[in-house]
Amino acid sequence: MENSSRPPAPLPHPAEDVLDHVGYRLKRAHAALRSAMDQALREHDLTVPQYACLEVLAARPGLSNAELARATFVTRQSMNVLLRGLQEAGLLTRPASVETGRARPTTLTDEGRRRLNAAQGVVYAIEARMIQAIPDERLTELLEDLDRIVRALTD
Repeated sequence: MENSSRPPAPLPHPAEDVLDHVGYRLKRAHAALRSAMDQALREHDLTVPQYACLEVLAARPGLSNAELARATFVTRQSMNVLLRGLQEAGLLTRPASVETGRARPTTLTDEGRRRLNAAQGVVYAIEARMIQAIPDERLTELLEDLDRIVRALTD
């Protein structure tokens, strides 16, 4: 049972209410980005995780299931399902087996590259909208701040 006589935890920074907290604002920005991407990618018959997988594979062909999962922020189990779906759609290829180890390197097919190229336009337009909302002189600082937040939470 919770002790209701315990004083509330001190606020990490001055805030009127929870909606002013940094974590809440980051989540709100993430939700807005995800919603915009979901909507834009529908016309390309892709989900955000599928798009992310194609984008990472274009930059780093041959990654394993586990490496792709880490790079796209999904579980290995989810990535396995995602890869099967993309393979069945003809967007990527994986060998049925490998001579050594268990990792099956994954690469985009020509159709996968075509679909990715078509979808990149709408995704990059969304990123451009985000960037246009930030004064040019503050973009580098924002990116550095976001990296510092990640380091603070993962160190």
